[in-house]
Amino acid sequence: MDHSNRSSMIHRSAASSPSGDKEKMAYSDIDLDRHVRGIETSPETSLRRGLKARHITMIALGGALGTGLIIGTGKALAQAGPGSIFVSYTIVGFVVFLVMAALGEMAAWLPMSAGFTGYASRFCDPSLGFALGWTYWFKYIILTPNQLTAAALVIQFWLPRDRVNPGVWIAIFLVAILTINYFGIHFFGEFEFWLSSFKVVVIVGIIFLALIIAAGGAPDHDAKGFRYWSDPGAFAPYIATGSWGEFLGFWSTMINATFAFLGTELVGVTVGEAQNPRKTIPRAIKLTFYRIVIFYVISVLLIGMCVPYNSPELAFANKASGNANASPFVVAIKLAKIPVLDHILNACILLFVFSASNSDLYIASRTLYGLSSDGAAPSIFRRTNNNGVPLYSLFTSAAIALLAFLNVSDDSKAVFTYFVNMVTIFGLLTWISILVTHIWFVRARRAQNIENETMPYVAPFGIWGSYGALFMCCLIALTKNYDVFVGDWSEKYPTFITGYLGIPIYLVLIFGHKLWTKSKGVRPHECDFYTGKDIIDREEEDFLAAKAAERARHPEQLKNASWFYRRYVSWLF
Repeated sequence: MDHSNRSSMIHRSAASSPSGDKEKMAYSDIDLDRHVRGIETSPETSLRRGLKARHITMIALGGALGTGLIIGTGKALAQAGPGSIFVSYTIVGFVVFLVMAALGEMAAWLPMSAGFTGYASRFCDPSLGFALGWTYWFKYIILTPNQLTAAALVIQFWLPRDRVNPGVWIAIFLVAILTINYFGIHFFGEFEFWLSSFKVVVIVGIIFLALIIAAGGAPDHDAKGFRYWSDPGAFAPYIATGSWGEFLGFWSTMINATFAFLGTELVGVTVGEAQNPRKTIPRAIKLTFYRIVIFYVISVLLIGMCVPYNSPELAFANKASGNANASPFVVAIKLAKIPVLDHILNACILLFVFSASNSDLYIASRTLYGLSSDGAAPSIFRRTNNNGVPLYSLFTSAAIALLAFLNVSDDSKAVFTYFVNMVTIFGLLTWISILVTHIWFVRARRAQNIENETMPYVAPFGIWGSYGALFMCCLIALTKNYDVFVGDWSEKYPTFITGYLGIPIYLVLIFGHKLWTKSKGVRPHECDFYTGKDIIDREEEDFLAAKAAERARHPEQLKNASWFYRRYVSWLF
């Protein structure tokens, strides 16, 4: 590709920029002050690349391991049976892998401070980037206070609310996560690494425990095997009877499976703070597949072997309010007559929720920062302190998390249940946007003759994998709350509103932005692959040179440690 063609792509017209303002050129790819849209280089606005390879891979895993898996599977099991949750988690898990692979291909080519919001604006349509960024921020400013509320509810397992007001625990946790985020990416990365490592150890322990219970190694000495798949059965009918009812039961669990996997894509938010992102991001993506199989598919398979879907204990658990009693794993422990372990698991769940609220605040602040870097939010939100922390974005996101104090009142719990419903649709819209962006990215890459061999990472199933995942995400988004159309509408209309409200909000953001800014979609032959790439190339060269110098100083020590980590630990962590 000659230099003149490259230059013409770099200086794309303002009509393709987020603002569409041809006179001010406010958000063109290169502003007059040499600011590259979506890539921050100024000391006043740039993040710090303090996330090491182990931080990235662990955050990619830990971000998705939470209450959705530990607690959410209970409702799905009781409603649809073990076969249904096994199939739904497998299907959604594969879709998530396709989404991550699509994101990884773009992130490895050009790690942008703006994250996948910047990719949508640059490679597909500025209006899509605008809508994606804001809906993703909405998702996490809802999730953060919701996780704080869950933490207070978990503590009620030991201290009922009539003894200690939940507002006390909410305040303590909010101050703690704000402090962790304030001290910079090095501290956050290290803290989240060890907390997520603990999550992995707990999940592995739960998997082994479930296997032991199913094999008859528990105090009841009952080798259950696949007994509960025959009696009461693998698929429970829901709403209707017969095979149709069993299918409806299976499809009703797709929302639970989706909610459990939400957050996996947050590795796309970390690219602006990752060391050597062209190597660490693809590596995190590749390992996602194995983690999905191990931590999700196997765990739901085993829990279906240990707990029958019609268990009275499970029915009671679904009436519990968010603590360990609501977990099917605790039900398995109780049915196997194992003492004390439910208290230990509740303590583990408390750490799960704390880790989730910590990473949720991080993502919320970095998403708002990315919106500002991409020109879709006021520029004040991309200002950082000496530690590279976007303080204005952090404190704004934390201020909205104060909504958690609404849960001091019993009546507001229902509101936050509906918020969780909204989070799911916002998460699906995020996946849809990433997949659409990747499809446009590949089409533009082909139009400009950028071959697979020149890419640092290529999605294994290519553009067709993204088409298939896009179809599934759209199907789930449109049908996930189908049961609201059956039964008493006066009771179910709030679920309908919160379940589908995200779709019109998303569309209004896209088309409202288009009407306001007159922006246009990016044509394949005009797509800009190169602006800012030289900056990333230099950073990568400097990083590799520094690592080479470090290896030269301590050759044997680093070689042995690195080999041991890659060989025995990295696949898991």
